[in-house]
Amino acid sequence: MAAKNDSVTASRELVIHRTFDAPRELVFKAWTEPELLIKWWGPKGFTNTFHEIDVRPGGVWRYTMHSAEGQHFENRITYSAVEPPYRLAYLHDSGIDNDPDRFEVDINFEEQHGKTHLTMRSTFLSAEILEKIVKEYGAVEGAHQTLDKLEAALATMQ
Repeated sequence: MAAKNDSVTASRELVIHRTFDAPRELVFKAWTEPELLIKWWGPKGFTNTFHEIDVRPGGVWRYTMHSAEGQHFENRITYSAVEPPYRLAYLHDSGIDNDPDRFEVDINFEEQHGKTHLTMRSTFLSAEILEKIVKEYGAVEGAHQTLDKLEAALATMQ
């Protein structure tokens, strides 16, 4: 019998955990309200241009990330689940249909004595794509930097 935490996608997954000293409802709002999201989204040194954002199942968020070096990265998120304040799920790609580097993201917001434990699970099409994203784009460090920015932003929202 398989253990409860076994996963058939483990070799294709990037899982990030963070506990925020903020209520779950606020953390969820920071992920879903454009005026809050623009304040923190992306790794250190990046800014964003939001083109459209419709946070609902089937809704799309299109944005361009701008690096400090002047590079521009097109992004598209298509929401599959929006369950306030518990869960967000979406497909993340570059805006190109059937993008070979696309990945699914499932974010869970768990209340813990007035704090919020966030689990962000990104599942890629293959272990090789995950490895490429981690090595070429610094996905792990980028995720931690993004959540650092969220943590700082949450302190100003309370």
